[in-house]
Amino acid sequence: MSFLQVSGTKLVDESGREVILRGCGLGGWMTMENFISGYPGCEFQIREALAEVLGEEKSEFFFDRFLEHFFGAPDALFFKSLGLNCIRIAVNYRHFEDDHNPRVLKPNAFKHLDRVIEICSVQSIYTIIDMHTAPGGQSGGWHADAGTHIANFWVHKDFQDRLVWLWTEIAKHYKDNPWIAGYNILNEPADPHPKHARLINFYDRAYAAIREMDPRHVLFLDGNTFATDFTKFPDDAGIRWGNTAYAIHDYAIYGFPSSPEPYAGSEAQQDRMRKTYERKRKWIDDRGLCVWNGEWGPVYARREYDGDQTDEINERRYNVLKDQLKIYKQDHLSWSIWLYKDIGFQGMVYVTRDTPYMQHFKAFLERKHRLAIDAWGKDDKNVKHIYEPVVKLIKDSVADEGKLKLYPPIWSVDERVTRISRTMLVAEFMVREWADMFRGMDEERLEQLASSFSFDSCAKREGLNQVLREHASDVAGS
Repeated sequence: MSFLQVSGTKLVDESGREVILRGCGLGGWMTMENFISGYPGCEFQIREALAEVLGEEKSEFFFDRFLEHFFGAPDALFFKSLGLNCIRIAVNYRHFEDDHNPRVLKPNAFKHLDRVIEICSVQSIYTIIDMHTAPGGQSGGWHADAGTHIANFWVHKDFQDRLVWLWTEIAKHYKDNPWIAGYNILNEPADPHPKHARLINFYDRAYAAIREMDPRHVLFLDGNTFATDFTKFPDDAGIRWGNTAYAIHDYAIYGFPSSPEPYAGSEAQQDRMRKTYERKRKWIDDRGLCVWNGEWGPVYARREYDGDQTDEINERRYNVLKDQLKIYKQDHLSWSIWLYKDIGFQGMVYVTRDTPYMQHFKAFLERKHRLAIDAWGKDDKNVKHIYEPVVKLIKDSVADEGKLKLYPPIWSVDERVTRISRTMLVAEFMVREWADMFRGMDEERLEQLASSFSFDSCAKREGLNQVLREHASDVAGS
């Protein structure tokens, strides 16, 4: 077994043979996300609320059992059966250090991460450690686990110092493990500086700190503004950051409820998808550097919400998937689809409706969907009229339309209003309600809920998995 490394535009093993990574993101695990497991708001909020309801000991018991069940040996075995070879593991810094005790590793910091990396290595599956959540929040997304739309990671240098320290500890811990393909330094950064100056400075510092501990593992650097923009990156990046690949995230608009039109695979639609993808990677290609697609993939309809249209919608989404993969195959692109497991919206496998967890939270999940509390893949048709007056008020009150374009530019006025008012403010009022649904539970009942996320309690999204199986066969060396 040899370490992977970057050679020009390719990932190769130590003999120089090209290795194409085909895989998925293990999201919702060491970084929990609201749409993946059904809670409202951010992970830190539900952890705090559940501790208040159950007490620290029982709360920790539930979350530890959730982590244990969410990914185990059967998951790795199934993943390998599809012919896939790499899992990007999203982690939250809070597993490693406490905000009230910074720069001190928690006693069991690597417990679950070590376990899953080992489980994957037994099946010859590479892993990439993805810092999905940074101190202070590196973006205004819910997945940054900060509870605000302000990315304070870029405001306070100490947050950046702490993450440099943490990457040093992670690199020290895993420097001799060849089954780790590399380190994804920061998921979807959103540095508002016009020249990306704070992001570039952080990458310089993180690179130097990691390389001092670990000169061998590949580093994966996301572009700014949610892994879409490299235009202010240094021209000497290939020399400055050796053994490094550059990560785009290539979500296609046709794979979401907000699609401007149903996807029919027309020449114009395919052309739009290709041009969007090519634009994201242009800076990298112009400099002859290595590209990795760290996230992409449609979301799917659910019969309880989409009724008789479910099959038709999902067939269109599978066609989006297939057409994206055709593009990637032409470029020998390494990719990591989002997502491995959830409660039924995007995952390759998903918790079945008859499990204790899904039965217990059924009515809550239905109301949460109706209120469009989650930002990801939202369908806000039931509440859009409530927020439109606020959007109109802002647009009518700002005379200069140019002043309506705030950072990040991919958030329209509508998107900014609903993210702040609906997915943060309204969601915040539902956090305690979610936690209260655990009140009075003993460890046996908590174990039942947590075990709902085990592989044996999940169904497989066969349409998605069949497409992935068909496109996994061109992995180099297979």
